[in-house]
Amino acid sequence: MDLHSVPGQLSSPAGVNAPAPAQSIIVARALEKIYRMEGYAVTALDKVSIEIQAGEFVAVMGPSGSGKSTFMNLLGCLDRPTGGEYWLAGEKVSELTSDALAAIRNRRIGFVFQSFNLLPRTSALENVELPLLYSHVTADERHRRALERLGAVGLAERAAHHPAQLSGGQQQRVAIARALVNDPVLILADEPTGALDTRTSFEVMGLLQDLNRGGLTVVLVTHEHDIADFASRVVSFRDGHVVDDRRVVPVDAHAKLRELGVSA
Repeated sequence: MDLHSVPGQLSSPAGVNAPAPAQSIIVARALEKIYRMEGYAVTALDKVSIEIQAGEFVAVMGPSGSGKSTFMNLLGCLDRPTGGEYWLAGEKVSELTSDALAAIRNRRIGFVFQSFNLLPRTSALENVELPLLYSHVTADERHRRALERLGAVGLAERAAHHPAQLSGGQQQRVAIARALVNDPVLILADEPTGALDTRTSFEVMGLLQDLNRGGLTVVLVTHEHDIADFASRVVSFRDGHVVDDRRVVPVDAHAKLRELGVSA
């Protein structure tokens, strides 16, 4: 496949120094990541150029070692590229310091992980409040915003419960509420249904679709094709390159729940 003709793929890395398009949440130009170990160089990401527009729901797929996890780490400002440029919401972040990247992560990105990453000895409300501890928000405002986000994911009545008192699906909803509490421009979800059964997976994907329909940009890493089907664009990696990038008609998660006899 000619990657220059793929929707969303930039035509050439030659435009590395051009300004980022105004409506793009993510712009990667000739993005490269090389790991050096014991005299060897391993190219995990090889000059990838891609754009993601505001309000898209993108699934990132690929086998182990394909570069998809490296790509997501760079998108999430968890790592810095070896070469190329990365713009997030119009801000060039590829050359920022570690402290500046941490501030970007807290202010602009909400993370959702397969393992939920909730603190076991704190309540759902306190877990959701955590990102606000670094935002100089008053205690009253933290409580208000965290409770509001828990309500948005249908768990306001579980605010005082600890993770062990919640089902897997409820824990993931708490994690999503936590991802939303700082009003991010981007949600990055890494295998968010990997620890969930089919019904609960559909419920979580329905929630992500609802957030996306409300205008939030969602980028999802998954190895499951039936989960990628809920996205409206699928980007596939292999050997550090984008080998496929296509827009699709997403499956409606709420319709899948109704097929299971679940009110959605």
